[in-house]
Amino acid sequence: MSYHVYGIGNALVDMEYEVTEDFLQQQSIEKGLMTLIDEDQQQQLLGAMTETFGIKKRTGGGSAANSIVAISQLGGKGFYACKVADDESGEFYMNDLHAAGVTTRLDQVKHEGVTGKCMVMVTPDAERTMNTFLGITTDFSVNELHFDDLKQAEYIYIEGYLVTSDVSRNAVLEARKVAAENNVKTAMTFSDPSMVTYFRDGVKEIIGDGVDILFSNEEEALTFTGKDDLEAAITELTGLCETLVLTKGANGAEIISANGRTQVAAVKTTAIDTNGAGDMFAGAFLYGITHGFSDAAAGELASEAASIIVSRFGARMEAEEQQALIKKYC
Repeated sequence: MSYHVYGIGNALVDMEYEVTEDFLQQQSIEKGLMTLIDEDQQQQLLGAMTETFGIKKRTGGGSAANSIVAISQLGGKGFYACKVADDESGEFYMNDLHAAGVTTRLDQVKHEGVTGKCMVMVTPDAERTMNTFLGITTDFSVNELHFDDLKQAEYIYIEGYLVTSDVSRNAVLEARKVAAENNVKTAMTFSDPSMVTYFRDGVKEIIGDGVDILFSNEEEALTFTGKDDLEAAITELTGLCETLVLTKGANGAEIISANGRTQVAAVKTTAIDTNGAGDMFAGAFLYGITHGFSDAAAGELASEAASIIVSRFGARMEAEEQQALIKKYC
C-alpha cells in the first residue's frame, strides 16, 4: 500500500470574503449552500466583493482536497486525482497541494482552459455560502484517475460535488469499479445539502450497493432520505454503508457502525468561519481509521481538528496546529 487515502474531487482555488447578510440578499445568493455559476457571473461577483470587502484569503480548495490535505498534515499518505488548467491558478493549486505533502500527477499533463474557482462568502454568524465556477474541473474524467495509484490505496474518498457533471459521475463509477476489484475500500461524503437536493438520483447512483464509510450532516441525511425524523434517516443510511459518520455542528457527531453508536462531543470554540470544517472532520477521521484508531478515538481527533478550523479563517491547519494534534493523538 502506497497511500492511506486516494481522493477524487474538484480542483478549486478558494477565494474567501467576509460579507454581510444584506450583500447576499442584494445579489440574490442562497445562503448556506453551494451554487454553481458561470464565468460571467463569477467575474461580476468577484468585482463586487473585491470592491466592497476585499479578499480575505486565497488557498487551494475543493472538498475532498481539503480532506486529503488534512490526512497529509497529520502524517498520513494521500493522493489527489483532479483536473486543473495550464494557467496561473492551476499552477498555484498544484504547488499548494505538493507543499502540503499530497501526491498528484498534475505536473504530467497540461490542459487548456480555466481552473475552477470557489468564492466563499462568510457572514457574521460564521456560516459559509459558496458560489462556484467549476471551469475545467467540469470535465474531470477517467483520464485523470491514474488507476495505478488508486490500486495502491487503502481507501478511495469521493466527494459528492462530482455528481453535477455526467463526465465526472461516470469517472466516479469507473473508479469505484476498479477500487472494488482491487480490495480498496470506499468512503464518500454528501458534501453539501444542495447535492442531495438537486442531484439526488446521481448521488444514489454513485452510492450504488453501498460504501464502507459515509459522511453526512443532519440536513443532508434528512434531505437525502426524505425523512422528517433523524432516527428514521439514520436507519435508512446505515443500510447503505458499513459506517455512518453523522456530523451535528455544535452538538458534535455520531458514528454508527458494527461497533455500535459512538457519540463524539464537540470541542467548544468560538466559530468564526465554518468553511472546511466538515472536510477537516472527514480527513482527520479517515486518518484515524487508517491508523488503527477506534471509532471513538478517530472521532475525538476529528472533532478537535474541526474546532481548530472553525475558530479562524481558512480551511487548513497551520504548522503549529497540526504539530499539536500529532503530539496529542498520533
